[in-house]
Amino acid sequence: MSEEDHIDLDSIISRLLEVHGYRPGKSVDLTEFEIRTLCMKSREIFLSQSNLLELEAPIKICGDVHGQYFDLLRMFENGGLPPESNYLFLGDYVDRGKQSLETICLLLSYKIKYPENFFLLRGNHESASINRIYGFYDECKRRYNIKLWKNFTDCFNCLPIAAIVDDKIFCCHGGLSPKLDSLDQIKCISRPSDVPEQGLMCDLLWADPD
Repeated sequence: MSEEDHIDLDSIISRLLEVHGYRPGKSVDLTEFEIRTLCMKSREIFLSQSNLLELEAPIKICGDVHGQYFDLLRMFENGGLPPESNYLFLGDYVDRGKQSLETICLLLSYKIKYPENFFLLRGNHESASINRIYGFYDECKRRYNIKLWKNFTDCFNCLPIAAIVDDKIFCCHGGLSPKLDSLDQIKCISRPSDVPEQGLMCDLLWADPD
């Protein structure tokens, strides 16, 4: 890590966690440089790991968070802070809730600090065309600037798509695809990439089971 890219990760995590116990909605204002560096460093880690993560139990698997930051803090309170527990999140970290920035910044911070214990998959809201509409873009623009939203887009375009736990539990944000014949196909999906309107990647992120 070059000196100009250095951030105090422990300080960032501490500041993000210290609002626990306050009234829900209390914001944490990281610097633009800190957030941009979180995006860059986590992006490098995502690309260094497989598009199909091969994980082992015990691991806690968590669904949509959607900017509900204080729900995320309660989740860690109940399940244990990393690395006390291993975690796999299935996507949809931003939009709808009021604190997408705190939510994604804490998740990216833990990914950087514990890359082999903490895992994040891509959801359909980790896509510029979706979070441009459902709140994340507006939150970035209001609290920082549009350029920072683009930094997040570059990061989201590198998130892995699926995971398999103990060779038997398949995890993704959406559902299975009729185009999926082999798990090796997931490993071959190129990154960085936006979410296409059809095909294997689209189904894995969008095909919610009935």
